[in-house]
Amino acid sequence: MTVAPTVAQTVGRTLVETGIRQVFGVVGSGNFAVSNAMVAAGARFVTARHEAGATTMADAYARLSGEVAAVTVHQGCGFTNTLTGLTEAAKSRTPLVVVAADVTEERSNFYVDQAALARAVGALTVTVAGPAGAHAAAVEAVRAARSDRRTVVLNLPLSVQAEEVHEVGAVPASGGPVLSIAEGEIQRFAALLEASEAPVFVAGRGARGARRELELLAGHTGALLATSAVAKGLFAGSPWSLDVSGGFASPLAAELIEASDLVVGWGCALNMWTTRQRALVGPGATVVQVDLDPTAPGRHLPVDLGVHGDVAEVADRVRALVTARPGRRTDALSHRIASGIRWRDVPFDDLSTDEEIDPRTATVILDDLLPGERVVSVDSGNFMGYPSMFLSVPDERGFCFTQAYQSVGLGLATAVGAALAQPHRLPVAALGDGGALMGISELETVVRLGLPLVVVVYNDAAYGAEVHHFGPGGGDLSLVRFPPTDFAAIARGYGFDAETVRRPADLDAVAGWLSGDRARPFLVDLKVVRSEPSWWLEEAFRGH
Repeated sequence: MTVAPTVAQTVGRTLVETGIRQVFGVVGSGNFAVSNAMVAAGARFVTARHEAGATTMADAYARLSGEVAAVTVHQGCGFTNTLTGLTEAAKSRTPLVVVAADVTEERSNFYVDQAALARAVGALTVTVAGPAGAHAAAVEAVRAARSDRRTVVLNLPLSVQAEEVHEVGAVPASGGPVLSIAEGEIQRFAALLEASEAPVFVAGRGARGARRELELLAGHTGALLATSAVAKGLFAGSPWSLDVSGGFASPLAAELIEASDLVVGWGCALNMWTTRQRALVGPGATVVQVDLDPTAPGRHLPVDLGVHGDVAEVADRVRALVTARPGRRTDALSHRIASGIRWRDVPFDDLSTDEEIDPRTATVILDDLLPGERVVSVDSGNFMGYPSMFLSVPDERGFCFTQAYQSVGLGLATAVGAALAQPHRLPVAALGDGGALMGISELETVVRLGLPLVVVVYNDAAYGAEVHHFGPGGGDLSLVRFPPTDFAAIARGYGFDAETVRRPADLDAVAGWLSGDRARPFLVDLKVVRSEPSWWLEEAFRGH
């Protein structure tokens, strides 16, 4: 006699059959059955040490793999532990399914309104109401994640998990709706490009996978190329790439973007970060925004034209309507870009002492030491510009920047997800000391998974952004400064190799580790100078 599967088993199996291959989570009684069902169906399950870490790992994995990822968590407290990572994923429109056990009895100590909490942070919700709808609910969760590029919470009530499912239909073919692009918008866009003498394209996360189409259109119209921070690397290797637009833009990049008479955002929010609070949009510049989300154009910056459509398709259709011309693409400008667009080519005064190293100096050395095939994950904090500006990446899959919510503490978990999504590359996590301590339990996850991760802690023994923002005005900084932390010792306790770095020569230890078998992950405790504020965060504070 065949035993009918339970609701939990059906949901788990259906999620995998619908395309989810990678699952993260912290397993408790409420998600035990569904987690094991996903493993039995062929998914890889990675156990994290905290639900916040599990959610952020899944977010990073989905970003850098191009797949829908999943997280499973316990009801109540397990779900509420996901909320910061869930908010980051939802704001970034990461295709992610969070499978959360749920209780519907308000007298239970585990009860919270999980659907309301999910909606409050921008996620979609689907609830498994019973056996008859278990299969359809799982299919819908994956469909919404993949086709609508949304983060979805799939609530799985305890009261129905053990019920038997006797009829399950076939999994429908996946695929999103056909998007119709208004011909009038294409014509207007082409006319604006025809009239432009100095266009610049700023590509965001929504432009991933469209490098070829954007480069063809840019070459046809003489446009220069830049990205938002999250899409860093998209145009790596192009002689017309300005790298990142916004607070991380080099002086030359900022000059050229500001001098553009047409700014086109491709799958890019054009928010205060990317436009440096609109300072990079020159007076009189025309602004066009292309996005799959029809509500995106104009949300952060007034636009002259919003185009609702797929980036690659819009670029191809517009290219067929415009006349080829060089624009600003001259030999002289090509030479300027080649010699001065990188931050490491901008002269700076090295502030290193015998006890503390300038983070710019340290990061330039690391950029030279680390192999080019790398995937860099950056936490939030006063330090974050140094790895973002001074570490090069091979392409847009080589950089993971979970900063839509700007939460400190997500960086280490981000690096785990990124490493699993790009296993052929050396994973690098760039953390501040505050963020490293917030997520430190995931060091054990790194060791358990055998990841050859390089963790770089920019350690100023403080919440540096607050020190530099409030200190000049005479603020009491005792709440944001801390005693020294020996991260190297902590890391060794987890099973890492580690080195404390105060001087450039101390980074020779990284070279030694790289030339070895890399059997254990490596942590670099950079004791960085604390005298310099981060100008990119000063701009943000002014913006708020």
